[in-house]
Amino acid sequence: MPAGLTITSPDISDGQRIDDRFAGEHFAQTPRIEVSGVPAAAVELALVCHDPDAPMPDGFTHWTLYGLAPSSGAIDVAGARPGPNDAGRRGYVGPYPPAGHGDHRYYFWIYALSRRVEGEPTRRAFIDAYGDAVVEQARLVGTYSA
Repeated sequence: MPAGLTITSPDISDGQRIDDRFAGEHFAQTPRIEVSGVPAAAVELALVCHDPDAPMPDGFTHWTLYGLAPSSGAIDVAGARPGPNDAGRRGYVGPYPPAGHGDHRYYFWIYALSRRVEGEPTRRAFIDAYGDAVVEQARLVGTYSA
């Protein structure tokens, strides 16, 4: 049975370069994210943006967002709980790969969950604690290089 959950963005085209205005060395504007096909069994959505190409053992997490309503449409960032990113802050931090490191892939994951996320875990803690609660997941991938 094919998955119905999708994640899109009017600001990022799947497989394409992310515009400079969303990058860390520029304005780091938070991109708009939209979801559709949310499964009926979902009680919450979670969003994670992760760069697996970062020269760190587990890549670099740019954004974790919890407490999202299990409904289709634009993600309401204001109504969510931002978790930690790997820059030591909360909220979105834009792409900022090392100069000359080539293209990095930025995976925007949306997770439909069968139970609510407690607190604001790191990406790794979220995956470890809630992997069994994922009803469905989808991704959008953008690229960026310095």
